[in-house]
Amino acid sequence: MSGPSKIARVHLERLALVYIRQSSLAQVREHTESTARQYALADEAVRLGWDAAKVLVIDADLGMSGRSAAGRTGFKELVSRVCLGEVGAIVGLEVSRLARSSADLQRLLEFCSLTDTLIIDADGVYDLRSFNDRLLLGLKGTMSEAELHLLAGRLQASKRAASERGTLRLPLPIGYVYDADGQTVLDPDEEVRQAVADVFSAFEAAGSACGVVRAFVHRRFPKRAHGIAWSDEIIWGRLTHSRVTELLANPTYAGAYVFGRHRARRMVDPDGTIRTKMLAIPQEEWAVVLQGHHPAYIRWETFLANTQRLAANCTHHGARPPREGEALLQGIVMCGGCGRRMSTFYPAGKATYFCAESRANRMTTPGCRTVLARTVDDAVAKRLLEVVAPDQIALALAAAEEVSDRRARTTRALELQIERARYEAVRAERAFHHCDPENRLVGRSLEQRWEAKLAAVVEAEAGLAAALHTIAPLPPRENLEALARNLPQLWDAPSTSPRDRKRMLRTLVADVTLRSEPAGQAIHIGIHWRSGAADVIVVHRRPPRRTPADAVALVKRMAESSNEEIVPALIAAGFRSGTGRPFDVEKVRWIRRVHHIRPPRLVASDEATACEIARRLGISSNAIYYWIHHGHLKAYRGPRGRWHVPCRLRSRRACASEWLVLSTSSSKPKRLFHEVQYEATVPT
Repeated sequence: MSGPSKIARVHLERLALVYIRQSSLAQVREHTESTARQYALADEAVRLGWDAAKVLVIDADLGMSGRSAAGRTGFKELVSRVCLGEVGAIVGLEVSRLARSSADLQRLLEFCSLTDTLIIDADGVYDLRSFNDRLLLGLKGTMSEAELHLLAGRLQASKRAASERGTLRLPLPIGYVYDADGQTVLDPDEEVRQAVADVFSAFEAAGSACGVVRAFVHRRFPKRAHGIAWSDEIIWGRLTHSRVTELLANPTYAGAYVFGRHRARRMVDPDGTIRTKMLAIPQEEWAVVLQGHHPAYIRWETFLANTQRLAANCTHHGARPPREGEALLQGIVMCGGCGRRMSTFYPAGKATYFCAESRANRMTTPGCRTVLARTVDDAVAKRLLEVVAPDQIALALAAAEEVSDRRARTTRALELQIERARYEAVRAERAFHHCDPENRLVGRSLEQRWEAKLAAVVEAEAGLAAALHTIAPLPPRENLEALARNLPQLWDAPSTSPRDRKRMLRTLVADVTLRSEPAGQAIHIGIHWRSGAADVIVVHRRPPRRTPADAVALVKRMAESSNEEIVPALIAAGFRSGTGRPFDVEKVRWIRRVHHIRPPRLVASDEATACEIARRLGISSNAIYYWIHHGHLKAYRGPRGRWHVPCRLRSRRACASEWLVLSTSSSKPKRLFHEVQYEATVPT
């Protein structure tokens, strides 16, 4: 280092910061000589005139990339000390150690210029107040950033070339290993191979990742030790939903070598922090796909079908796949009041549709009402079976055949158009070949004409292909009529699961809209068929089932009796609940709660419960329980487990409230009792 003449006494009186950084932990572990050279800069600062006590080493960023300041606590500490004017010089091997980003470096240089802080590296001492020094450091920073770009470009190009040959070694998922020749082979452990194969079999049977997890709830599944992809050690544990989706979406199990499934992207947070995020790339944009590269667990077509099935099951993007549960319209029922999708929940085990989003946003309209699922599902299922009746199928087939004939006539016209375009293209080609090659003026015109005719042929063929693609082939008439005859039996069969019924329903029904009358019991069910047609069905809610008024009156008359004593009286009087069942203690307790009938007092007149004591003293009931458990307050448990506190009420003249006198077994809470009593008996 040279240029000590730029170091003044004002610099020596402040700190000399030795900033140490290496880009990765592998460099820290393997390139120990670079680390030692950076630590030796502290002795260089002492040689330049700083006192050893004023030399501070900042090494918090060892193993951190200098591409961004995010996450580099050492760099942030350096900047903060520079801004406070505590630093006389920053010492490092080279400018690129401070920051690889020009934005971060230029900001630091600006702070150093304002606070008269020197930059010292292996080439010399730089005073940022000098334009030449600042220009030179700026050029060094730009060259450092360009060097990083060139190195990354070369590395990525080499990786791309190796991946196109299929020789770039990538971390293998569970179930695969590298052999001695570096080839990808199946794991020699038969238990590992069987576990991986069973995942794909379970997904084919269940149709969802959650179903695979349920199939493995009593089985263990292998994974790399501590999540290290290059580790050969296998540990066994529980199969999770995230691991199932990773396995099903990994093309390696289809025998394909794929490179470029993810891409790193730098993003800026609202606070200005720059971070790197890995994004999944769509399948059609994968850089390298080599099928048949190694042995496979499944076929490539099966992998594509699995990924499409996973995408259809994902509800984050608006999809509503059929799931378990008795609600037939789960996911496809809409609220006719606010237009939002209705949710499904199961209070007391009964499927119910309710408009959750409108309630959450406080936008409930009079038509947003909760509907019992069975009321709607039965009507929709009945209408579905009517639509697929044999006579309706015959009418639909007749209409479909008429549409097919009309489409066939349209298709025939397109075929004739293609035939004419090909004929004109052949004529243009023949004219071009008969032209004198030396007559370029005529040849260019004929060549352009030929190309135009060929483009017309391509356009006509594309039109025919599009028309054929939109025509859905009809199954044989006999099969459809047989299905219509057997569908009611299949629908009512005990072996048909709710999910299968939902799938059958969704083949014909796009969605269902429910509109309730705010003051009535009628529900208008709008069925939107996939063909574009619509039906409206009107059903009525079941009348509310209420407890007989005479039974409620009997409970009120016997309010001072216990619930156990009221139940035999209700049964003897011949009363039943709103659901038609005999009364029990729980139903009596529910009547008390709904009709605000106070329960009987179960303590003596000279006693009180813990909650009553707390309410009279105006304190928390936890304090009363604390006194009881620590022996500060006399109490005993009653027959139902409640605490009974002996007490008496004394009235005082000119008092705003009653004075509560408690029996205590300790003098410790007496002062608190006295203060509470005093506060409670202040004259009004």
